Amino acid sequence: MLERSAADILAAAEESERGGCVVFCVGSVLRGDDAAGPLLAKKLEDHPIEGWSAVDGGQTPENELGYLRRLAPRRLLLVDAAAMGLEPGAIRRLGGEHVATQSLITTHTLPITYLLSELEAMCDDVTFLGIQPAATEFFGPVHPQVLEAVDHLYQTLVDGADFSGYPFVG
Repeated sequence: MLERSAADILAAAEESERGGCVVFCVGSVLRGDDAAGPLLAKKLEDHPIEGWSAVDGGQTPENELGYLRRLAPRRLLLVDAAAMGLEPGAIRRLGGEHVATQSLITTHTLPITYLLSELEAMCDDVTFLGIQPAATEFFGPVHPQVLEAVDHLYQTLVDGADFSGYPFVG
C-alpha cells in the first residue's frame, strides 16, 4: 500500500485547482455583517459550483497569499464587507482607487489596498465586490439583507459569474 504524506495530498489537491477560478472570501464570523465573506465560502463549500473553488481568508487574508500564488488562478473574486454609505446588503465593485480614497471598514491586519495589489499581481482578472454591512459589532447578528446579498452573489456564480451588473461604488 502506497502511503502519501500530507504534503503530497495537499500538492495533488492544489494541482487539480491550479489555473481555475477562486472566490477569495474575507471577514470575521464574530463581527456581525463582516461574516458575509466567510458565509459565502461556507455556502460554496456546502454547494460547490463547477469551475470555482473557495478560499476563506478570514480575518487575516494576507496569510492565504502564498496558497493563492500556488493555485495561480486565472480568475479571482474577492468578497468582503465594505462600509460604502449604502443600504445594508448593497453590492458594489471596488478597485484600488476606491479603497485608497474612501474610508472603507477593515478588520484586517494589513490594509486592503496591499491585499488587492498582491492579488492583482498574481492574477490578471481580479474583481473585488464589497457588501455593505449594517453593523460589525462583536457577536452581533448578520443582517437579513446581508444574507440576501450572499445568496445573490452565490447565484451570480451559478449563473455564469458575470460581475459587470454590479456598479462601481460612487
